[in-house]
Amino acid sequence: MSLSPLVRAELDRHDWDSLRCGCGGSAGHVPMMFEAIIEAGTPGDMAGYTLANHLERETNLFEASVPAVGVILAALTGDLSPLARAEFLITLWRLTSGDSQLGDECRARCREGVWVVGRIGLTGSVEEAETAADIVESIDLDEERSAYYQSLLRERIRARTKRRRAV
Repeated sequence: MSLSPLVRAELDRHDWDSLRCGCGGSAGHVPMMFEAIIEAGTPGDMAGYTLANHLERETNLFEASVPAVGVILAALTGDLSPLARAEFLITLWRLTSGDSQLGDECRARCREGVWVVGRIGLTGSVEEAETAADIVESIDLDEERSAYYQSLLRERIRARTKRRRAV
């Protein structure tokens, strides 16, 4: 997989060196982490590259988490390996589940891209649909809209699970 122009634009529009990273220093290395995850063709290529402990650690979010939401959403619009997609979806869920002001900012950014999350949930694997439903639940859409999409995604999960059992 290769870095799309949209992901490159999202990475380039932020001064990552000025943002605090979960590893204790600046987030200047975070764009390289995104690139490595997106470009990894095998699990071995992705070894050692994760966003965990850089954007969030044990529900604590860091400054780099807010712009990372836009990068993740941009990446999810493209062609990703299943491993990269899983890394980004789980990370997005963690970022939108934070209780701090940064969590509020991450949820607001994710609401702007709720269509990306919905598309993955409605067309991806059962695990992706479940994570997408959890993200929709956490981003505080209006109650009716949130309930509708959660129901739609969770019904898809049930239907896919039943189908697998029948085979």
